[in-house]
Amino acid sequence: MLIKPKIRGFICTNAHPVGCSANVQQQIDYVKAQGALSDGPKNVLVLGSSTGYGLASRIVSAFGYGASTLGVCFEKPPSERKTGTAGWYNTAGFHAKAKEAGLYAKTLNGDAFSNELKAQVIETLKADMGKVDLVIYSLASPRRTDPETGEVYKSTLKPIGQSYKTKTYDTDKDQIHEIALEPASEDDIAQTIKVMGGEDWELWLDALDKADLLADGCKTTAYTYVGKELTWPIYGQATIGKAKEDLDRAAAAIVHDKANKNVQAYVSSLKALVTQASSAIPVMPLYISLIYKVMKEEGTHQGCIEQIVDLFTDKLTKTQPEVDGLGRLYMNDKETNNATQAKIKALWDQVTQENFHELSDYAGYHHEFLKLFGFDVSGVDYDVELEPLADW
Repeated sequence: MLIKPKIRGFICTNAHPVGCSANVQQQIDYVKAQGALSDGPKNVLVLGSSTGYGLASRIVSAFGYGASTLGVCFEKPPSERKTGTAGWYNTAGFHAKAKEAGLYAKTLNGDAFSNELKAQVIETLKADMGKVDLVIYSLASPRRTDPETGEVYKSTLKPIGQSYKTKTYDTDKDQIHEIALEPASEDDIAQTIKVMGGEDWELWLDALDKADLLADGCKTTAYTYVGKELTWPIYGQATIGKAKEDLDRAAAAIVHDKANKNVQAYVSSLKALVTQASSAIPVMPLYISLIYKVMKEEGTHQGCIEQIVDLFTDKLTKTQPEVDGLGRLYMNDKETNNATQAKIKALWDQVTQENFHELSDYAGYHHEFLKLFGFDVSGVDYDVELEPLADW
């Protein structure tokens, strides 16, 4: 079949297998270009391994440090008539390249919040890899089923305390408009913490510890985004912000509870980028389009793979990495410094429907959005018919 992007709102409903594989290859090439990386992880578990920062973490672990990797994701396989999800094809591409390089790689597809998936991971680690020295927690989901009670919790994107009005960009209609978000209830806050907070991260470390699968000195990190003034009302001073505070709580709890294994747990605060998650969040398409323009002009723009290479080499693999005042591995200072934010704020105040494409880098935003699904990737011929089937 001929596969062209089918975009509905903030999501693309199909994916291109060759384009996704090429995107993975480009990230592998970038990692290899950094030269051999030393003193890094050797057995890595990546929870949320198929897209974005999780995929980049798996690529850096494998092709930067030669690590064996076990990935966990929740992706839809292709059929003869429909493509699979981008994450399915990313994983297929990663597996193929890992096999060529003689690297161990296995991926388990299912609900990472469930006890059943945790049991499968433990069984696989015991059979194939042994103890892990790095656990990446990069799960993103709008809902979570409690593995003990079966109750389903749903996250919300709402401010706390008062309603919030701001402008945003509707990618579907190519339109800047104002949105109003009503304040969250206490139940909204509690449910968002249940989904996006640190409880499941703790449960994973508990399960691995009980199975004696944490190496002494094992490191673990959960990924987050903090932002600054323009995004604080939807990130910091909002339901998501409360969930992020719970990640900090969980990191401290993991360090305390796993002191016998000298486990180091960090929340890593990363740069705002086009991801499947961020494209669905009000404000972010407009904000990211503006920061892309400013940071590219400054020469400080980075994508997922560049950010994660820096995270690993500058922070995560250090014996005592530098942390911010909250104990986080802070990687987005190139975005949140006052000078850069002032430029972004100036554009934010000026931007209108008429000048949006002039003042922003929406072309760059849209390119990165398409790449998430394997489209608009350099070197790929999208006029060639192909089979959507691909396996791991």
